[in-house]
Amino acid sequence: MSRFLAAVAPAAPAPTVVEGLDPVLNISIFAVFVAITLVIVLRASRSNKSADDFYTGGRSFSGPQNGFAISGDYLSAASFLGIAGAIAVYGYDGFMYSIGFLVAWLVALLLVAELMRNTGKFTMADVLAFRLRQRPVRTAAAVNTLVVSFFYLLAQMAGAGGLVALLLGISDKTQQGFVIAIVGLLMIVYVLVGGMKGTTWVQIIKAFLLIGGALVMSIMVLSHFGFSFNSLFDGAVKAAAHPEIAATDTTPMVPASDGSSILSPGLKYGANPLDFISLALALVLGTAGLPHVLTRFYTVPSAREARRSVVWSIWLIGIFYVFTLVLGYGAAALVGKGTILGAPGGVNSAAPLLANALGGPWLLGIISAVAFATILAVVAGLTMTASTSFAHDIYASVIKKGSVSQKDEVRVARITVVVIGLVAIVGGIVANGQNIAFLVALAFAVAASANLPTIIFSLYWKRFNTQGAVWSMVGGLISAIVLIVFSPAVSGTAKSMFPLPVDFHWFPLENPGIVSIPLGFLLAVVGTLVSNKKEDAKKASEMTVRAYTGYGAEEATSH
Repeated sequence: MSRFLAAVAPAAPAPTVVEGLDPVLNISIFAVFVAITLVIVLRASRSNKSADDFYTGGRSFSGPQNGFAISGDYLSAASFLGIAGAIAVYGYDGFMYSIGFLVAWLVALLLVAELMRNTGKFTMADVLAFRLRQRPVRTAAAVNTLVVSFFYLLAQMAGAGGLVALLLGISDKTQQGFVIAIVGLLMIVYVLVGGMKGTTWVQIIKAFLLIGGALVMSIMVLSHFGFSFNSLFDGAVKAAAHPEIAATDTTPMVPASDGSSILSPGLKYGANPLDFISLALALVLGTAGLPHVLTRFYTVPSAREARRSVVWSIWLIGIFYVFTLVLGYGAAALVGKGTILGAPGGVNSAAPLLANALGGPWLLGIISAVAFATILAVVAGLTMTASTSFAHDIYASVIKKGSVSQKDEVRVARITVVVIGLVAIVGGIVANGQNIAFLVALAFAVAASANLPTIIFSLYWKRFNTQGAVWSMVGGLISAIVLIVFSPAVSGTAKSMFPLPVDFHWFPLENPGIVSIPLGFLLAVVGTLVSNKKEDAKKASEMTVRAYTGYGAEEATSH
């Protein structure tokens, strides 16, 4: 298995020097963006007077605003940098990330989003504890939220390191680690100062910038190929078959079977379909268990606005993932696989390098600032969710048993923000250089294994009880983490987090979803059926009515 993974992993070419790179210009554009968003966050922070304001932005956002914020939260660095790079290097197999993320969003909306909004208040654990025993369920849910957020943070921080390393021409890992630390500190400031309201406005601005930037680049790519997708794909095949020929060369392409493989399934997962199935399960089912996405539905004032935000987010997210196809194959054709893999940041550099090829240093600087905005917005949202879960679920509900003031609860949340930020910095430095779409897929696997079964059964199965919930959350989390730690993603290959000669892996797949997700559902069923403990039937009925009608939800979540 190790030999197979080494074979499909692209060989690392000689380091690429980006022509026309202007570090001063890039840093200036970054600084302008950071300054503008900090002003917005400071203005938003003036209205943070209660826990409701800090956790949910006072539920003051409209459906369209929240739709853009959901898009900003969901379209992470993995969507822009990781997927574009995966498509440029692996072609069709890379595009499966886009398909998986989009289908996953539809699953989340159809199965859980509005029902959770009607039955919760601040966190995912509010829903699970509605009719189950508070302390064990809240503790398990909060731990899962922290772990999922950590894995997701790894991806964003690694993306930040690679992106800024590319813009500044930094290839030294120690210097890249310093860049990751700066991003982490900025994230801490955003969340500490602005809370959910400031974080939401950053996400809204980022969604505008990201989707707009992807649109502009897609138009520029298509114009280069006469607005013909066939010509675009031919250019990608030609560049893959003949990397020595400049992408701008218009001579007829000489047929080559190895080049055409970029348009066909199997370039990455052909030798081991189980890896692909495991990845697909994690992507499609993971979103419905991502706490930082689900908590976005608590920032609107009513179920009607939640539904409106759903419509807006579906359109925005769907359109963006169409753009990733153009950006990925555009990078393959105009930049080339070898150049991408040789650049600082590796596969995550495809979109910035494409911007440089299309519009030079100015477009590179602007698009990179958009990617930087993407990272900051998603990292802030993740940190906000993790700190809220710890302060509200563990500190206020479990440790203090509800006997705590809102002021003390928010104080603990702010302290948690700092701790999570520091842990994310260390983790990001370790994960630096990994494909961020792949790292996010690991977070999806943990979410689908540890959170989704309990969410689904809490909403749809009246007999479901606390033992089933705890077994599922704990067992799903442990199985996913253990399989990840002992997988080729962590050790055993040249592309692992701990590359060869370090090798302690025994699980053959890079993603644990094919084992850990069914196990999470199985443990939920078995734990419920073998338990003699019955939950409050009236609370279960009340939860069903509230989930489907919204009756009583507004009073419960009002401040």
